[in-house]
Amino acid sequence: MANRLTGLTVAFLIANEGTEKVELTQPWEAVTQEGGRPMLLAPRAGEAILFNHLDRADSWPVDQTVDQAQSGDFGALVLPGGVANADFLRMSAPAVQFVRDFVTSGRPVAVICHAPWTLVEAGVLSGRTITSYPSLRTDIVNAGGNWVDREVVVDDRGPNVLISSRRPADLPAFCEALVEQFSRQLAGTR
Repeated sequence: MANRLTGLTVAFLIANEGTEKVELTQPWEAVTQEGGRPMLLAPRAGEAILFNHLDRADSWPVDQTVDQAQSGDFGALVLPGGVANADFLRMSAPAVQFVRDFVTSGRPVAVICHAPWTLVEAGVLSGRTITSYPSLRTDIVNAGGNWVDREVVVDDRGPNVLISSRRPADLPAFCEALVEQFSRQLAGTR
């Protein structure tokens, strides 16, 4: 079934430095291939610097700063990982507020690797089941979440659907799950 996301604008929120390249580009491509419109949000205008693990990779143009973005303009949200990315992002008050607003609005959010740190900071994990890079386990549990070690987790028991994966090796399952859940959002069949 082609073009399952036609008409859906998806926010990809990252810090201006430290995002794991494949955790941005592969979900971005999945959204684009299904007819969705991805937009890159970051705390600062200009470009975001992407990484291959700890090595600088490429830059990516920022479409809009997060403090200018309105969460209601987007049908879904993706938070790519990267240790530095997630750490910088959770220190950005506008980014944390954007994520909090998104979760409470009922629209789907997909996170991978270290990205759940922003969910922890936003205080939206109580009672939610999620996976992440293993080093975040204690933070997620302390934030009231239920951490599990699985390739992909889809939690639909909160105000929104929350899709999560552990690491780049999980990207095929992560992309498949986010396209499926985002298409359900678009169809109104959560």
